[in-house]
Amino acid sequence: MWHDAGTIVIGPGWENLARTGNKLQAKVLADQCGVPVLRAMDQPTGNVDEARAFATQVGFPVMIKAVDGGGGRGIRLVREEQELDSGIQRAISESPSSTVFVEKAAVHGFHHIEIQVIGDGTGQVRHLWERDCSVQRRFQKVVEYAPALMQDRDLIGRVIDSALRMASEIRYRSLGTFEFLVNEQRGEFYFLEINPRLQVEHTITESISGIDLVQTQLLLSEGYALSDLGLGVNTRASPPANCFSLQLRLCAEDPSNNFALSIGKVTEFNVPTGNGIRVDSNVTTSGNNPLVVGSSFDNLLAKIIVTASSWEGTVRKAQRVLHDSRISGVKTNINLLRGVVAHADFMAGKVDTQWLGSKLNEVLEIGERLSKEIRNKEGLSGSSPQLPIAQGSMPASSMLFRKGDAWSITLEPLSKTGSQQTEKIAHHLRLSRVLRNEFPSSLAAEIEYTTPSSQTAVPYRMQFETTSTAASALVSSSHRRGDPKNPRHVVLPLSGKLIEILVVEGEDVAENQVLAFVKQMKMELEVRSPRAGKIQWVYEMEDEEEDVAEGMLLVELEDEPGRAKGVEVRGKL
Repeated sequence: MWHDAGTIVIGPGWENLARTGNKLQAKVLADQCGVPVLRAMDQPTGNVDEARAFATQVGFPVMIKAVDGGGGRGIRLVREEQELDSGIQRAISESPSSTVFVEKAAVHGFHHIEIQVIGDGTGQVRHLWERDCSVQRRFQKVVEYAPALMQDRDLIGRVIDSALRMASEIRYRSLGTFEFLVNEQRGEFYFLEINPRLQVEHTITESISGIDLVQTQLLLSEGYALSDLGLGVNTRASPPANCFSLQLRLCAEDPSNNFALSIGKVTEFNVPTGNGIRVDSNVTTSGNNPLVVGSSFDNLLAKIIVTASSWEGTVRKAQRVLHDSRISGVKTNINLLRGVVAHADFMAGKVDTQWLGSKLNEVLEIGERLSKEIRNKEGLSGSSPQLPIAQGSMPASSMLFRKGDAWSITLEPLSKTGSQQTEKIAHHLRLSRVLRNEFPSSLAAEIEYTTPSSQTAVPYRMQFETTSTAASALVSSSHRRGDPKNPRHVVLPLSGKLIEILVVEGEDVAENQVLAFVKQMKMELEVRSPRAGKIQWVYEMEDEEEDVAEGMLLVELEDEPGRAKGVEVRGKL
C-alpha cells in the first residue's frame, strides 16, 4: 500500500486500523456483522466508579480490558467485588490511553481460538485455518497449536465464517488475526478482538499451510492481489490432512517464583533442530555480544516450533526436543514446558483458557520431576549452581551499579614483616561512570579513588575480567540487602523496575497489604506485606521508575514476636 509520502506501508493501513485497532471498535464491527459478542461497556473510561457500576450490573466474573492493550497487557479477570477496584486501577495504569472497558467474562470450558486471515484490500479475503492458544497464564500464551483439536468442525467453520465476514466488510488488507472464545460443549462462541498484524504464533500456521506469511505480507504491501499469489480460492473449513504443529515459548522467567523475570547473560543455549523442528531465536552465547536479558524488554528467548503428521507424533517430538535442550545463565520456563507437553490433558486436547492456571502446581511437579531425571542421568547434582538446564542460582546481571555508588575498602595485614604497618588502611572508591556491567565476569568503570595518603579523589579507569564472587550474595551498594530469615524484613523477591511504593515510615500495615509495584516488561507485580506491623524504614525511590534487584530490602517493620511468613507477590496483566 503506497503512502502519499512515497513510502510503502506494510500492514493493514490506517483505514483498517481505525476499525480494528481498538477493542471496542472491533466489537462494534462484529456486532454489525452479526457475530456474537460478550456484553461490554459501549465507551471506554478512565473512571473507576463508571467501570465499577457496569461490573456490578452484569455480575461477576468480569474482564477489565485496556482498549489499546495487547499481548496480555492491561487485562484483569475479576471474580469477586473486593478485587474490582484494584483490577480497574492496574488495567488503567497499563493502558497507553489510560482507558479501559468492562466485559462479561466467559471462563469455563472456553478455548482461545484464532483465525488467520489474509486480505488484499478489494474485499477478497481468505483464511489459513485456526490456532488454539488456550494454554495461557495471566493471558499470555505459553503453548499454541494448529489446527484446533475440537471434534465439531462445523462449530469451527462458523467461527471461520464470522472472521471472513468481518474482514470482507472492511476490505481487510494484509495479515490479521481474528480472535474468539469457543466452547465446544455449549456449541457457542464469542468474538474477542482483532490483531491487525503478524502474530508471534504465525509460525504454526506456516507449518500446516506451507505458506510463508512474512513473504505474503510483503507482496500484498506491493499491491499484489490474492489471486496473483495463488491464494484466490478460499479453502474449506477442514485443515490440511496429516499435519499438526505446536509452538513452545521459551522465556527467561522462574515459574516456581511466580514467573519472576530472570535477568542475566545467557551463557549456554542449545536447542536441537532437525526434521520438523524449527527454532526462531536471536540468542548468542559467544563473541562480543552475548544475549543479556534485562527488565525493559520481552523475555522471550526462543520459539520452538514442532511439526509432524499426527498430533501424538507432534507432542512426542516436542517432549524429545525439550528433553535435549540445555540453557544456562538465566532461569527459564523449560520445566513448565516439559510439564505441559507431558501432561495427559494436553495430549488429549483437554485444555481450555483456565487449564494451566488450575493445573499449574501439577504441571510444574511433572516438569521438575522430568528435569531431575535428566540431571540424574547426566550425573549432575540437583544443587549445582551451573546446571545446564537453567536451574542455577540468580544470574550475575542482577547486580545493579550506578553513578555515585561508593565503597570503603579496609586493608589489614595478617602478619608483620619488616617495616610493614599493622594498622588497618582505608581506601575509598566512588563510581563516576559505569562503562560495562557484566559482573561478576567483567566490569569496566570510571572511578574516583581516595588513598590513605591523600584526601583528594583521583580519577581512574577500573576494569577486571574475572571474579569468583557470587552475584546472588550482593546487590547495589546504594541498596540495603534484606535477610529473608529476619521477620522484620520485607525483601524484594524479584528483579525489575520499581514503579511505586504505597507506604511511608510510621504507617501501620495489615498482613497481605500491597506495599509496592514492580514492573517486569508489560506485567505489574504487587509486593505484599507478610505480616501486620508498623513500618520503621522504607526504601526511598530516587527516580520515577528504578531498576531494583532481587534480595533488596524494601521495608523494615518494627520488632514483633512470631515467625515471619514469606513475602507474597501477585502478578496481574
